[in-house]
Amino acid sequence: MTIRVGVVGTGIMGSDHARMLGRIISGAELGAVFDIDRARAEVVAGALPTARVLDDPQALIGDPDIDAVLVASSDSTHEALVLGCIAAGKPVLCEKPLAPTAAGCRHILDAEAAAGRRLVSVGFMRRYDPGYVELKRLLAGGHLGLPLLLHCVHRNPAAPADVASGHLITGSAVHEIDIARWLFGDEIATISVHTGRSSRAAGTTRDPLLLILETTGGVLVDVEVFVHARYGYEVRCEVVGEEGTVALDAPAPTLVRRDFTVGRGLAADWRPRFAEAYRRELQDWVDGLRGISTGPSALATAWDGYAATAVAEAGVTALETGLSQKVDLRA
Repeated sequence: MTIRVGVVGTGIMGSDHARMLGRIISGAELGAVFDIDRARAEVVAGALPTARVLDDPQALIGDPDIDAVLVASSDSTHEALVLGCIAAGKPVLCEKPLAPTAAGCRHILDAEAAAGRRLVSVGFMRRYDPGYVELKRLLAGGHLGLPLLLHCVHRNPAAPADVASGHLITGSAVHEIDIARWLFGDEIATISVHTGRSSRAAGTTRDPLLLILETTGGVLVDVEVFVHARYGYEVRCEVVGEEGTVALDAPAPTLVRRDFTVGRGLAADWRPRFAEAYRRELQDWVDGLRGISTGPSALATAWDGYAATAVAEAGVTALETGLSQKVDLRA
């Protein structure tokens, strides 16, 4: 059984997903693509013989030759497209965010519940990164004892100056928000955001930010998000438990000795760093649709997408007010 996938949005992520679906993911086929820039969609489809270019994303969703949909378009389009997939009864993998607002995510939760089956997955790909998978395994096995703290670093080499400071939370730190929930199996109860001296390259953006989160079980999580770090893309974290710690660090597999120095290379952005995670995520999604999964899936659900957006939304309020915010999730 081959799953014919339609991709909405052929920008950086959408085009990467389309190529993997067409060439790498077992049991999948790229059936159609849509992008607001038709020429860009034609470049992606032209490299894959099974793909067609359609002029309307809702027509792609409703196409009888498309079995499932991957949404990688701009954030503001996600809610309507995911609701369209639910109405059509088609599984959908939506890149984060599920919707830009918690209210939009709740609309999706209600629609999925009314449909009576789980159709929605959200692209929090770090759940498939081998390093994070090993952290999860060690925690679940009790190797660290009771978890107490999680320290996170999320750095990008550059970003547009003067971007809204809240975007550092909704666009970057949201990954740490999801991974903390996933690692500990616990919701985030409160969030505060702290600012200090900002990078001169950031313009009016408050960068870096320091987020402090507390789970309902009492684990403290600190997240440094710094999007003008200049030296490269880097994601690190350390879990501190009663009986030990485990760190995710130095993911580059090569060690370079040159010019009297020893060092590891760093990626320019998230794509090479998490390429394997994206591949594993897509394969797990397709395997689930084919009914051949061999164990529980790590795919983020519509609830996970809602919870992450709700925490990020509370974080933006904390940034704007300077006050710690309680995260109120629906029942």
